[in-house]
Amino acid sequence: MPLFIRLASLLIALSSMAFYWFQDKFVFQKFRLERNYQFQFDQPFEEHFIPTAQGVEVNALLFRAPVSSKGLILYFHGNRDNLQRWGRYASDLTVHGYDVLMMDYRGYGKSDGEPDEQALYADAHHVLQWAKQHVEHKQLLIYGRSLGSSVASQLASIATPDLLILETPFDELTGALSPLLKPLFMAFPLKYVFPTKEHLARVTSRKVIFHGTHDGIVPLSSALRLKPLLTEQDEFIIIQNGRHANLREFEEYRMKLAQILGTNPTIP
Repeated sequence: MPLFIRLASLLIALSSMAFYWFQDKFVFQKFRLERNYQFQFDQPFEEHFIPTAQGVEVNALLFRAPVSSKGLILYFHGNRDNLQRWGRYASDLTVHGYDVLMMDYRGYGKSDGEPDEQALYADAHHVLQWAKQHVEHKQLLIYGRSLGSSVASQLASIATPDLLILETPFDELTGALSPLLKPLFMAFPLKYVFPTKEHLARVTSRKVIFHGTHDGIVPLSSALRLKPLLTEQDEFIIIQNGRHANLREFEEYRMKLAQILGTNPTIP
């Protein structure tokens, strides 16, 4: 075997091993905050610490609708940063008359503990139970973005919300990997699966999926593998030229979201 092939094979094997052992840092790109950190947003909010299993508290922000609320949206964010970033997206939903409750996953922001797949699912359930007791609402909607789409789908499979919205979801975690990297994980598989497709198959609520054609993080092809799980009442909305983090900049996304949430589509 030529030397360069042996070197290349060795490099691939070492890269696979390194990724396996450090995949938590790849999957959960968290950024912690001090407990006394003061969030800053352009709209009022309430901050809460919600007890979950094993004595862990997760930090959550509740953004109220500017007028009488139509319902509550539980929002599960992507795998990076914390609520200081994601809280800025709440106005995209409160403008349509909904209260929005966002949680930071374990280890993110002010939340205790360290994240793992099962803990995220369990904590989402605890946040829902807390919301049922503390936030009066007529409707329950669940919104998941990227990694949060899998968390949202799992919760929706047992909570039966009035509507499930997924933004830039993957079919499973490997769907967010470059095809060139997938062969590397035959010997060192990912510890986490986040099988959105399995969760979504059990969701009986109405479902809406948004995805862009130019998503460089989660390919459209991964999200399209969820489409066969949709029914006639559901929608799969493809935003032309949309990328992973900019769908809100497209008029089509804003108008469809307004329509779905029962608001005048002319609202910006």
